[in-house]
Amino acid sequence: MKKQQPQISEDKILEASWALLGEDGIEKFSMRRLAERLGIQAPSLYWYFKSKQELYQRLANQIAKMILKEFHGEGDWKEQLSGLAVTTRDVLRRYPCSTQLMMLTLPHEPDLIRFTNRLLLCVESTSLAQEQKLQAVLTLVNFVFYFVLDDYQHQRNFSAIVEEQGTEPSGEMNRLLGTMNEADAGLFQRMFKEGLFELMGSDGSFEFGLKLILLGIEQVIKEQEK
Repeated sequence: MKKQQPQISEDKILEASWALLGEDGIEKFSMRRLAERLGIQAPSLYWYFKSKQELYQRLANQIAKMILKEFHGEGDWKEQLSGLAVTTRDVLRRYPCSTQLMMLTLPHEPDLIRFTNRLLLCVESTSLAQEQKLQAVLTLVNFVFYFVLDDYQHQRNFSAIVEEQGTEPSGEMNRLLGTMNEADAGLFQRMFKEGLFELMGSDGSFEFGLKLILLGIEQVIKEQEK
């Protein structure tokens, strides 16, 4: 009796892609491994996606669509930009490697275009020049992307060190700092001992960075209105 081939669809491929990204990261992701997970031959995937890049584009488009669905823009330009930044961070943190996908793809998908357009609409009412509006939203979204990516990579690095050495990296850091003089590492050492570096990736750290960017945009607007 001939073995029945698994039934696949675009939605199932995307779902399996997220699961594979969550397990192994984007570095080990391949169409071959995706096909193995789905129980099919790799060429079958190319009926749905012509390349891995096209698959990445579709996954990034899913993220943009989810952000737009969850964002409810109200208030002035600062409140809207802040809300969109928070929503973007929340969605990116739920989907493994989604930040890398957003950074690896071009806005050649409908919801990616809608996402960028919605960002621009947040500052449309301001007196910024058109190129400044684009620069402002790009600065904001790059902050969000790199904030989430840095936290994701930090967690992976931390887990890898614990798995390899069987202990947390703080002990090695204390040993290293003990070999360095005040001029080279004094301020760093005091902040480390006070636990300030634990703020990295926290909500408070994100909110502070977001505040700096919004205040910077506001200052440029005030200078132009003088």
